[in-house]
Amino acid sequence: MATILRSSAAVGIAVSALVGVLAPADASSASAPPPPRWVLHGKYAPTIDPASFVAKVNNRYFPLKPGTAFHFRGVRDSTAQTDDMVVTHQVKRVLGVRCTVVRDTVSEHGGPVERTFDWYAQDKQGNVWYMGEDSLELKNGRFVRASDSWQAGVKGAKPGIIMRGTPRAGAVYRQEYYPPGGALDQARVLGLSDSIRVSAGTFRRPLVTIEWSSVEPQLEKKYYVAGIGEVMEKVVAGGHEQFQLAKVTRR
Repeated sequence: MATILRSSAAVGIAVSALVGVLAPADASSASAPPPPRWVLHGKYAPTIDPASFVAKVNNRYFPLKPGTAFHFRGVRDSTAQTDDMVVTHQVKRVLGVRCTVVRDTVSEHGGPVERTFDWYAQDKQGNVWYMGEDSLELKNGRFVRASDSWQAGVKGAKPGIIMRGTPRAGAVYRQEYYPPGGALDQARVLGLSDSIRVSAGTFRRPLVTIEWSSVEPQLEKKYYVAGIGEVMEKVVAGGHEQFQLAKVTRR
């Protein structure tokens, strides 16, 4: 992994009172924003060749080493939540491509409310592809499959890119494509920022992207640190949501 540049704050230190230190959302951010000018339109037909993929996901801004867990704390609307993203040792074949399975669990009031199994794969150019997800939501005390679950190659669903191998400012790409399930996210690379401070520490030169969803109109900024991955996400228009990395654990 790339060298991590950070302050003396340790990545392993969690901040239990995170909700209190999150910056308050602007009241205007709740209104639905218009589509940004950079949004892609028209036909989308990515070509997936299993021979063009590698076994590991080691993109410096989106590394997925099995056994690693990323623990986030934050707020969605006015509810405090935690989000635990665990890189499992499981693999899944999608369109003939070997994918790493990531288990993502959102909890509130001490119990899980959402659980998703995401499937990622990296090509030889370092691009990390999002190949689908098995999304579960809590109903009547049980987890049931959500309507936004999708798998590339099934019912018209197509994979997208979560992180470019060489992210350049201004680049725009689809992250997922499944119109029946409302999976139509897109992203644009904004570039490198000076630094960012989150509960896990202060990090220099984070990569910043902004995402757009036409199904649930909102703009969300995400911050990625080389050698770690995502450290913060914040809805800046169309809602009130913010999560920060609290700690990283490894087994």
